[in-house]
Amino acid sequence: MTDNAVLRLRAQRLARATRPFLARGNRVVRCQRCLLPQKNCLCATIQPQTARSRFCLVMFDTEPMKPSNTGRLIADILPETDAFGWSRTEPDPALLNAVAHPDYQPMVVFPSSYADPGREVLTAPPLSGKPPLFIMLDGTWTEARKMFRKSPWLDALPVMSLNVSSPSRYTLREAHGEGQHCTAEVAAALLEQAGDLAAAQALLHHFEHFRHAYLAGKPHHPVHQQATADGV
Repeated sequence: MTDNAVLRLRAQRLARATRPFLARGNRVVRCQRCLLPQKNCLCATIQPQTARSRFCLVMFDTEPMKPSNTGRLIADILPETDAFGWSRTEPDPALLNAVAHPDYQPMVVFPSSYADPGREVLTAPPLSGKPPLFIMLDGTWTEARKMFRKSPWLDALPVMSLNVSSPSRYTLREAHGEGQHCTAEVAAALLEQAGDLAAAQALLHHFEHFRHAYLAGKPHHPVHQQATADGV
């Protein structure tokens, strides 16, 4: 079993939980690494890549425990990905150190419409200078907005506002608004625009495998019914 930062964060969150976390489909027997139903486990298909870009996931409370989370897919493909739980008043010192690392260009991935006037906004990843450190706020849309507004330790960093033209393939949760994409889809687009093409393709491929396997585990979904008919 290959470990990653999201799985470690999940273990920490579970260890301090005062009651069981019951996600949708909690009665399903799941692989404890990919969180998919055991019969649909895709751990053996994961092919880690190297990339110039780096990612730092800031995750809202129970997000790392949700089987539908796609931030975990980034850490599957790019093992150097960092992941931290979010706190408005007491950010993890290791998170602050990661954001301030002198070898990278840190930037917060978020729509430019939410940036205060005067804040630096980028519309494409930098292709020169230090490698980019993409800080991604991972949660529901409401949670992500809260993290963006109430993380003063990120306020001095530029905003990376990426326009993803292709429609989202993520159908595991309801999107807050038209045109929104899940964390893994945005990360793949960032990798592609930053020139990390092999990592971008690997992440998209992993995301499609995950998406199909997740839907195949839902008894009333057509993907599950087709898999059953095919004897999978």
